[in-house]
Amino acid sequence: MASISSAPATPSRTQPSTGGKWYLIVLGLSLVLIGSLFIWLLARSFLRALEMRDWPEVPCAVINSEVETRIHDPQSQPQYRQNVIFGYEWQGQTFTNDHLTLRGSPWYSSRERIEKRIAEFPIGKMTTCRVNPSNPSFAVLKPDSLAPGYTIWFPSLFVVGGIGVILGALRKKKTSASASPPAARNDSTH
Repeated sequence: MASISSAPATPSRTQPSTGGKWYLIVLGLSLVLIGSLFIWLLARSFLRALEMRDWPEVPCAVINSEVETRIHDPQSQPQYRQNVIFGYEWQGQTFTNDHLTLRGSPWYSSRERIEKRIAEFPIGKMTTCRVNPSNPSFAVLKPDSLAPGYTIWFPSLFVVGGIGVILGALRKKKTSASASPPAARNDSTH
């Protein structure tokens, strides 16, 4: 008489622990919030650049164009930027401005780079600038780039991924009959 019994199988884990669920939910929310923040920042920059494209273009003249230098402290390398001042007329009034772009002129560590940019706007050059119609004392020589609108898809991936993590944490796993432990069998042979 032989008795064959199988050892009880370890039950499969069908649901993550409560702590694991909360961890995944917080992780997913973090991804959604960070992605949403960058979507908002990129959308704001894109819409501002798009708005600048609608500002009227008026003739302007470069009055001054020089290299500006700054040194933060004696141990740091000097930084350079393009200082361009241009004059324009808007609705009978004369204005001057120094904004190459909306954010002004950026600082660089390479003087040669700035000297090349200055060659683009020499003193006396006649060009066009875009004037903000709601604030005519503000104008730019170059409108902002539309590139933020073309890259908005990237932070969208974080939002979609975060939503997926949250939904995966909240989803109940289905238990199937095959996942339940098998019953102990007793077979008797004579």
